[in-house]
Amino acid sequence: MKSSSNQYPSNYASKHLSSHFQLLRYLGFLLLLAFGVTIGMIISFYYKSCTISLQFSQFSLSASQKPPPVSPPPPPILQPIKRLKVSHVSHIAGLKEFLQPSHVIHDMSDEELLWRASMTPKIHDYPFRRVPKVAFLFLVRSNVPLAPLWEVFFRGHEGYFSIYVHSHPSYNGSDKSPLFRGRRIPSKIVEWGRVNMMEAERRLLANALLDFSNQRFVLISESCIPLFNFSTIYFYLMNSTQNYVMAVDEPSAAGRGRYKIQMSPEITLRQWGKGSQWFEMDRELALEVVSDRKYFPVFQKYCNSGSSCCADEHYLQTFVSIKFWKRNANRSLTWVDWSKGGPHPAKFVRPEVTVEFLESLRNQTCKYNGNSKNVCYLFARKFLHTSLTRLMRFAPQVMHL
Repeated sequence: MKSSSNQYPSNYASKHLSSHFQLLRYLGFLLLLAFGVTIGMIISFYYKSCTISLQFSQFSLSASQKPPPVSPPPPPILQPIKRLKVSHVSHIAGLKEFLQPSHVIHDMSDEELLWRASMTPKIHDYPFRRVPKVAFLFLVRSNVPLAPLWEVFFRGHEGYFSIYVHSHPSYNGSDKSPLFRGRRIPSKIVEWGRVNMMEAERRLLANALLDFSNQRFVLISESCIPLFNFSTIYFYLMNSTQNYVMAVDEPSAAGRGRYKIQMSPEITLRQWGKGSQWFEMDRELALEVVSDRKYFPVFQKYCNSGSSCCADEHYLQTFVSIKFWKRNANRSLTWVDWSKGGPHPAKFVRPEVTVEFLESLRNQTCKYNGNSKNVCYLFARKFLHTSLTRLMRFAPQVMHL
Protein backbone atom coordinates (compact mmCIF):
# COMPACT_ATOMS: atom_id res chain seq x y z
CA MET A 1 0.00 0.00 0.00
CA LYS A 2 2.78 2.29 0.90
CA SER A 3 4.59 1.81 -2.35
CA SER A 4 1.44 2.50 -4.29
CA SER A 5 0.79 5.76 -2.54
CA ASN A 6 4.32 6.97 -3.21
CA GLN A 7 4.09 6.24 -6.92
CA TYR A 8 1.02 8.41 -7.48
CA PRO A 9 2.67 11.80 -6.87
CA SER A 10 5.51 10.88 -9.16
CA ASN A 11 3.17 10.11 -12.01
CA TYR A 12 1.30 13.37 -11.48
CA ALA A 13 4.48 15.47 -11.66
CA SER A 14 5.58 13.69 -14.76
CA LYS A 15 2.30 14.43 -16.52
CA HIS A 16 2.36 18.07 -15.42
CA LEU A 17 5.87 18.54 -16.72
CA SER A 18 4.97 16.89 -20.00
CA SER A 19 1.99 19.22 -20.57
CA HIS A 20 4.13 22.27 -19.76
CA PHE A 21 6.74 21.13 -22.25
CA GLN A 22 4.08 20.70 -24.94
CA LEU A 23 2.84 24.25 -24.30
CA LEU A 24 6.34 25.60 -24.75
CA ARG A 25 6.70 23.66 -27.99
CA TYR A 26 3.38 25.06 -29.20
CA LEU A 27 4.43 28.62 -28.40
CA GLY A 28 7.78 28.08 -30.16
CA PHE A 29 5.98 26.76 -33.18
CA LEU A 30 3.78 29.87 -33.26
CA LEU A 31 6.80 32.13 -32.98
CA LEU A 32 8.54 30.24 -35.76
CA LEU A 33 5.44 30.49 -37.91
CA ALA A 34 5.14 34.23 -37.31
CA PHE A 35 8.81 34.71 -38.14
CA GLY A 36 8.42 32.71 -41.33
CA VAL A 37 5.38 34.74 -42.43
CA THR A 38 7.25 37.95 -41.77
CA ILE A 39 10.27 36.80 -43.73
CA GLY A 40 8.00 35.70 -46.55
CA MET A 41 6.26 39.06 -46.76
CA ILE A 42 9.59 40.89 -46.84
CA ILE A 43 10.93 38.63 -49.58
CA SER A 44 7.67 38.99 -51.54
CA PHE A 45 7.75 42.82 -51.37
CA TYR A 46 11.40 42.87 -52.40
CA TYR A 47 10.70 40.53 -55.32
CA LYS A 48 7.86 42.77 -56.59
CA SER A 49 10.07 45.87 -56.37
CA CYS A 50 12.76 44.13 -58.33
CA THR A 51 10.22 43.04 -60.96
CA ILE A 52 8.88 46.57 -61.42
CA SER A 53 12.39 47.96 -61.60
CA LEU A 54 13.35 45.32 -64.11
CA GLN A 55 10.27 46.01 -66.24
CA PHE A 56 10.96 49.76 -66.17
CA SER A 57 14.57 49.11 -67.12
CA GLN A 58 13.45 46.87 -69.96
CA PHE A 59 10.94 49.50 -71.12
CA SER A 60 13.61 52.20 -71.00
CA LEU A 61 15.97 49.97 -72.89
CA SER A 62 13.42 49.09 -75.55
CA ALA A 63 12.42 52.75 -75.88
CA SER A 64 16.03 53.75 -76.29
CA GLN A 65 16.46 51.14 -78.99
CA LYS A 66 13.61 52.65 -81.15
CA PRO A 67 14.65 54.75 -84.16
CA PRO A 68 14.98 58.45 -83.29
CA PRO A 69 11.91 60.60 -84.17
CA VAL A 70 12.01 62.97 -87.16
CA SER A 71 13.28 66.38 -86.11
CA PRO A 72 10.70 69.19 -86.42
CA PRO A 73 11.41 71.90 -89.00
CA PRO A 74 13.40 74.84 -87.70
CA PRO A 75 11.32 77.83 -86.58
CA PRO A 76 11.06 80.76 -89.02
CA ILE A 77 13.65 83.45 -88.66
CA LEU A 78 12.18 86.55 -87.06
CA GLN A 79 12.94 89.74 -88.90
CA PRO A 80 14.19 92.69 -86.86
CA ILE A 81 11.32 94.87 -85.67
CA LYS A 82 11.32 98.38 -87.01
CA ARG A 83 10.85 100.55 -83.98
CA LEU A 84 8.61 103.56 -84.22
CA LYS A 85 10.30 106.91 -83.96
CA VAL A 86 8.93 108.66 -80.92
CA SER A 87 9.55 112.35 -80.61
CA HIS A 88 10.26 113.57 -77.12
CA VAL A 89 7.76 116.19 -76.11
CA SER A 90 7.98 118.56 -73.22
CA HIS A 91 4.29 118.26 -72.38
CA ILE A 92 1.64 115.59 -72.09
CA ALA A 93 -0.50 115.27 -75.22
CA GLY A 94 -4.19 115.64 -74.50
CA LEU A 95 -7.39 115.25 -76.47
CA LYS A 96 -6.82 118.46 -78.43
CA GLU A 97 -3.49 117.22 -79.79
CA PHE A 98 -5.21 114.06 -81.04
CA LEU A 99 -8.25 115.79 -82.53
CA GLN A 100 -6.57 118.81 -84.06
CA PRO A 101 -2.86 118.25 -84.82
CA SER A 102 -1.08 121.57 -84.63
CA HIS A 103 1.47 120.57 -87.27
CA VAL A 104 1.08 118.86 -90.64
CA ILE A 105 4.67 117.57 -90.78
CA HIS A 106 5.05 113.93 -89.78
CA ASP A 107 7.21 110.90 -90.61
CA MET A 108 4.42 108.48 -91.53
CA SER A 109 4.59 106.55 -94.77
CA ASP A 110 1.60 106.65 -97.11
CA GLU A 111 0.47 103.26 -95.83
CA GLU A 112 0.69 104.39 -92.21
CA LEU A 113 -1.00 107.71 -93.01
CA LEU A 114 -3.96 106.12 -94.81
CA TRP A 115 -4.41 103.61 -91.98
CA ARG A 116 -4.33 106.35 -89.36
CA ALA A 117 -6.70 108.58 -91.35
CA SER A 118 -9.24 105.78 -91.84
CA MET A 119 -10.00 105.66 -88.12
CA THR A 120 -13.42 106.92 -87.10
CA PRO A 121 -15.05 107.00 -83.65
CA LYS A 122 -18.01 104.72 -83.00
CA ILE A 123 -19.43 107.17 -80.46
CA HIS A 124 -21.03 109.92 -82.51
CA ASP A 125 -21.50 112.38 -79.63
CA TYR A 126 -18.34 114.46 -79.41
CA PRO A 127 -16.94 115.07 -75.89
CA PHE A 128 -15.92 118.60 -76.89
CA ARG A 129 -17.34 121.65 -78.63
CA ARG A 130 -16.85 120.83 -82.29
CA VAL A 131 -16.96 123.61 -84.86
CA PRO A 132 -17.14 122.02 -88.36
CA LYS A 133 -14.42 123.24 -90.68
CA VAL A 134 -13.81 123.20 -94.42
CA ALA A 135 -10.49 121.67 -95.45
CA PHE A 136 -8.94 123.41 -98.46
CA LEU A 137 -6.58 121.02 -100.23
CA PHE A 138 -4.12 122.91 -102.42
CA LEU A 139 -2.47 120.77 -105.10
CA VAL A 140 0.38 122.93 -106.47
CA ARG A 141 3.83 122.60 -108.00
CA SER A 142 5.71 125.06 -105.78
CA ASN A 143 4.14 128.02 -104.01
CA VAL A 144 0.57 129.32 -104.21
CA PRO A 145 0.72 132.05 -106.90
CA LEU A 146 -2.60 133.63 -105.95
CA ALA A 147 -1.90 133.61 -102.19
CA PRO A 148 -2.72 137.34 -101.69
CA LEU A 149 -6.27 136.77 -102.98
CA TRP A 150 -6.73 133.76 -100.68
CA GLU A 151 -5.46 135.80 -97.76
CA VAL A 152 -8.27 138.28 -98.28
CA PHE A 153 -10.73 135.43 -98.69
CA PHE A 154 -9.81 133.70 -95.39
CA ARG A 155 -9.25 136.83 -93.30
CA GLY A 156 -11.42 137.01 -90.20
CA HIS A 157 -12.67 133.42 -90.40
CA GLU A 158 -10.01 131.62 -88.41
CA GLY A 159 -11.30 128.44 -86.80
CA TYR A 160 -13.67 127.64 -89.67
CA PHE A 161 -11.13 126.33 -92.18
CA SER A 162 -7.97 124.26 -92.50
CA ILE A 163 -5.30 124.49 -95.20
CA TYR A 164 -3.15 121.67 -96.60
CA VAL A 165 -0.60 122.15 -99.39
CA HIS A 166 0.87 119.38 -101.56
CA SER A 167 3.80 120.65 -103.65
CA HIS A 168 6.72 119.08 -105.46
CA PRO A 169 9.02 117.46 -102.85
CA SER A 170 12.03 119.29 -104.25
CA TYR A 171 10.48 122.70 -103.59
CA ASN A 172 12.13 124.28 -100.56
CA GLY A 173 11.15 127.89 -101.05
CA SER A 174 9.67 129.86 -98.19
CA ASP A 175 6.04 130.91 -98.25
CA LYS A 176 5.75 134.68 -98.11
CA SER A 177 2.15 134.36 -96.98
CA PRO A 178 1.77 133.44 -93.29
CA LEU A 179 -1.48 131.74 -94.24
CA PHE A 180 0.35 128.93 -96.06
CA ARG A 181 3.48 128.87 -93.91
CA GLY A 182 3.89 125.51 -92.20
CA ARG A 183 0.94 123.95 -94.06
CA ARG A 184 2.91 121.79 -96.51
CA ILE A 185 2.34 118.10 -96.00
CA PRO A 186 4.99 115.43 -96.76
CA SER A 187 4.66 115.18 -100.55
CA LYS A 188 5.82 113.09 -103.49
CA ILE A 189 6.31 113.65 -107.21
CA VAL A 190 3.14 114.27 -109.23
CA GLU A 191 2.97 113.85 -113.01
CA TRP A 192 0.09 114.87 -115.23
CA GLY A 193 -2.08 111.95 -116.29
CA ARG A 194 -0.39 109.40 -114.04
CA VAL A 195 -1.80 107.63 -111.01
CA ASN A 196 0.53 109.52 -108.67
CA MET A 197 -1.74 112.52 -109.24
CA MET A 198 -4.55 110.59 -107.57
CA GLU A 199 -2.16 109.38 -104.89
CA ALA A 200 -1.45 113.01 -104.06
CA GLU A 201 -5.18 113.74 -103.75
CA ARG A 202 -5.65 110.80 -101.39
CA ARG A 203 -2.60 112.00 -99.44
CA LEU A 204 -4.18 115.43 -99.03
CA LEU A 205 -7.47 113.89 -97.90
CA ALA A 206 -5.72 111.63 -95.41
CA ASN A 207 -3.80 114.49 -93.82
CA ALA A 208 -6.97 116.57 -93.55
CA LEU A 209 -8.86 113.66 -91.97
CA LEU A 210 -6.45 113.68 -89.04
CA ASP A 211 -8.29 116.79 -87.84
CA PHE A 212 -11.66 115.56 -86.56
CA SER A 213 -13.19 119.02 -87.02
CA ASN A 214 -12.76 118.94 -90.81
CA GLN A 215 -16.21 118.14 -92.23
CA ARG A 216 -16.03 119.17 -95.90
CA PHE A 217 -13.07 118.77 -98.25
CA VAL A 218 -12.44 120.72 -101.44
CA LEU A 219 -9.56 120.27 -103.90
CA ILE A 220 -7.99 123.54 -105.07
CA SER A 221 -5.39 124.06 -107.81
CA GLU A 222 -2.73 126.76 -107.97
CA SER A 223 -4.83 128.61 -110.57
CA CYS A 224 -8.15 128.46 -108.66
CA ILE A 225 -9.98 131.50 -107.33
CA PRO A 226 -13.04 131.79 -105.08
CA LEU A 227 -16.14 133.29 -106.70
CA PHE A 228 -17.89 134.18 -103.43
CA ASN A 229 -16.84 135.30 -99.97
CA PHE A 230 -15.97 132.80 -97.28
CA SER A 231 -19.29 132.89 -95.43
CA THR A 232 -21.29 132.10 -98.59
CA ILE A 233 -19.06 129.18 -99.50
CA TYR A 234 -18.93 127.86 -95.92
CA PHE A 235 -22.70 127.71 -95.46
CA TYR A 236 -23.20 126.37 -98.98
CA LEU A 237 -20.97 123.40 -98.18
CA MET A 238 -22.06 122.80 -94.60
CA ASN A 239 -25.75 122.81 -95.46
CA SER A 240 -25.33 120.56 -98.48
CA THR A 241 -26.66 117.00 -98.31
CA GLN A 242 -24.60 115.84 -101.27
CA ASN A 243 -21.08 115.33 -102.55
CA TYR A 244 -19.81 117.01 -105.70
CA VAL A 245 -18.01 114.59 -107.99
CA MET A 246 -18.69 114.92 -111.70
CA ALA A 247 -19.01 111.55 -113.45
CA VAL A 248 -20.32 110.87 -116.97
CA ASP A 249 -20.25 108.02 -119.45
CA GLU A 250 -18.32 109.42 -122.41
CA PRO A 251 -18.22 107.09 -125.45
CA SER A 252 -15.04 108.54 -126.93
CA ALA A 253 -11.33 107.82 -127.06
CA ALA A 254 -10.86 110.13 -124.06
CA GLY A 255 -13.68 108.35 -122.18
CA ARG A 256 -14.41 104.68 -122.71
CA GLY A 257 -11.29 104.47 -124.85
CA ARG A 258 -9.14 104.73 -121.71
CA TYR A 259 -10.73 101.70 -120.08
CA LYS A 260 -8.47 98.64 -119.77
CA ILE A 261 -10.08 95.23 -120.14
CA GLN A 262 -7.67 93.90 -117.48
CA MET A 263 -9.62 95.91 -114.88
CA SER A 264 -12.47 93.41 -115.11
CA PRO A 265 -14.13 91.93 -113.07
CA GLU A 266 -13.45 94.54 -110.33
CA ILE A 267 -14.35 97.36 -112.75
CA THR A 268 -16.41 96.85 -115.89
CA LEU A 269 -16.76 99.13 -118.90
CA ARG A 270 -20.33 99.90 -117.87
CA GLN A 271 -19.07 101.21 -114.51
CA TRP A 272 -16.29 103.31 -116.05
CA GLY A 273 -16.78 107.01 -115.38
CA LYS A 274 -15.09 110.23 -116.42
CA GLY A 275 -15.28 113.74 -115.05
CA SER A 276 -13.59 116.76 -113.56
CA GLN A 277 -10.70 116.20 -111.21
CA TRP A 278 -11.80 119.01 -108.89
CA PHE A 279 -14.06 117.52 -106.23
CA GLU A 280 -15.82 118.53 -103.03
CA MET A 281 -16.95 115.89 -100.54
CA ASP A 282 -18.01 115.32 -96.96
CA ARG A 283 -16.09 113.44 -94.28
CA GLU A 284 -17.97 110.19 -94.82
CA LEU A 285 -16.95 109.92 -98.47
CA ALA A 286 -13.40 111.10 -97.72
CA LEU A 287 -13.03 108.22 -95.26
CA GLU A 288 -14.19 105.78 -97.92
CA VAL A 289 -11.71 107.15 -100.47
CA VAL A 290 -8.66 106.79 -98.23
CA SER A 291 -9.85 103.33 -97.07
CA ASP A 292 -10.42 101.91 -100.57
CA ARG A 293 -8.39 98.71 -100.96
CA LYS A 294 -10.39 97.22 -103.83
CA TYR A 295 -10.65 99.70 -106.70
CA PHE A 296 -7.64 101.98 -106.26
CA PRO A 297 -5.07 99.14 -106.53
CA VAL A 298 -6.65 98.29 -109.90
CA PHE A 299 -5.97 101.85 -111.09
CA GLN A 300 -2.43 101.72 -109.72
CA LYS A 301 -1.80 98.60 -111.77
CA TYR A 302 -3.59 99.33 -115.04
CA CYS A 303 -4.09 103.12 -115.18
CA ASN A 304 -0.60 104.52 -114.88
CA SER A 305 0.43 105.34 -118.43
CA GLY A 306 -0.14 109.05 -118.72
CA SER A 307 -2.65 110.42 -121.22
CA SER A 308 -3.82 106.95 -122.22
CA CYS A 309 -5.68 106.66 -118.92
CA CYS A 310 -5.53 109.80 -116.66
CA ALA A 311 -6.44 108.31 -113.27
CA ASP A 312 -7.42 111.71 -111.84
CA GLU A 313 -10.28 111.93 -114.37
CA HIS A 314 -11.52 108.37 -113.85
CA TYR A 315 -10.74 106.84 -110.45
CA LEU A 316 -12.90 108.97 -108.16
CA GLN A 317 -15.61 109.22 -110.78
CA THR A 318 -15.76 105.42 -111.18
CA PHE A 319 -15.51 104.77 -107.43
CA VAL A 320 -18.38 107.12 -106.59
CA SER A 321 -20.50 105.81 -109.50
CA ILE A 322 -20.19 102.25 -108.21
CA LYS A 323 -20.70 102.76 -104.50
CA PHE A 324 -21.96 106.26 -103.58
CA TRP A 325 -24.05 107.52 -106.46
CA LYS A 326 -27.23 108.25 -104.47
CA ARG A 327 -25.59 111.06 -102.49
CA ASN A 328 -23.68 112.53 -105.42
CA ALA A 329 -24.75 115.76 -107.16
CA ASN A 330 -22.84 114.68 -110.28
CA ARG A 331 -21.28 118.05 -110.89
CA SER A 332 -18.19 119.97 -109.90
CA LEU A 333 -18.22 123.18 -107.88
CA THR A 334 -15.20 124.45 -109.84
CA TRP A 335 -15.87 126.17 -113.17
CA VAL A 336 -13.49 125.60 -116.12
CA ASP A 337 -13.67 126.52 -119.79
CA TRP A 338 -13.27 123.60 -122.21
CA SER A 339 -14.74 125.48 -125.17
CA LYS A 340 -11.37 125.92 -126.87
CA GLY A 341 -10.71 122.17 -127.04
CA GLY A 342 -7.47 120.35 -126.35
CA PRO A 343 -6.27 118.30 -123.37
CA HIS A 344 -6.28 121.32 -121.04
CA PRO A 345 -8.89 123.98 -120.27
CA ALA A 346 -8.51 127.63 -121.25
CA LYS A 347 -6.22 129.94 -119.26
CA PHE A 348 -7.12 133.48 -118.24
CA VAL A 349 -4.66 136.33 -118.10
CA ARG A 350 -4.96 139.89 -116.85
CA PRO A 351 -6.93 141.55 -119.73
CA GLU A 352 -9.59 138.83 -119.64
CA VAL A 353 -10.46 139.42 -116.00
CA THR A 354 -13.37 141.88 -115.88
CA VAL A 355 -16.27 142.55 -113.55
CA GLU A 356 -18.72 141.31 -116.17
CA PHE A 357 -16.81 138.08 -116.67
CA LEU A 358 -16.65 137.33 -112.94
CA GLU A 359 -20.35 138.13 -112.51
CA SER A 360 -21.25 135.73 -115.31
CA LEU A 361 -19.49 132.94 -113.47
CA ARG A 362 -21.33 133.71 -110.26
CA ASN A 363 -24.82 133.94 -111.72
CA GLN A 364 -25.63 130.44 -112.94
CA THR A 365 -28.40 128.08 -111.88
CA CYS A 366 -27.92 124.55 -110.56
CA LYS A 367 -29.71 122.01 -108.41
CA TYR A 368 -28.85 122.30 -104.73
CA ASN A 369 -30.35 119.81 -102.24
CA GLY A 370 -33.02 119.04 -104.81
CA ASN A 371 -33.98 122.67 -105.49
CA SER A 372 -32.86 125.24 -108.06
CA LYS A 373 -30.38 127.81 -106.80
CA ASN A 374 -28.64 130.67 -108.57
CA VAL A 375 -25.30 129.69 -107.04
CA CYS A 376 -23.79 126.92 -109.12
CA TYR A 377 -19.99 127.28 -109.00
CA LEU A 378 -18.05 128.33 -105.92
CA PHE A 379 -14.61 128.36 -107.55
CA ALA A 380 -13.12 128.91 -111.03
CA ARG A 381 -9.85 128.18 -112.85
CA LYS A 382 -7.40 128.60 -114.69
CA PHE A 383 -6.32 132.10 -113.67
CA LEU A 384 -2.63 132.82 -114.18
CA HIS A 385 -0.52 134.86 -111.80
CA THR A 386 -0.65 137.84 -114.15
CA SER A 387 -4.36 138.20 -113.42
CA LEU A 388 -3.78 138.75 -109.70
CA THR A 389 -3.73 142.56 -109.80
CA ARG A 390 -7.18 142.75 -111.39
CA LEU A 391 -8.57 140.03 -109.16
CA MET A 392 -7.44 141.96 -106.09
CA ARG A 393 -9.05 145.11 -107.49
CA PHE A 394 -12.41 143.52 -108.31
CA ALA A 395 -12.68 141.11 -105.38
CA PRO A 396 -14.23 143.56 -102.90
CA GLN A 397 -16.80 144.70 -105.46
CA VAL A 398 -17.71 141.39 -107.06
CA MET A 399 -17.01 138.71 -104.45
CA HIS A 400 -17.73 140.92 -101.43
CA LEU A 401 -14.48 139.91 -99.78
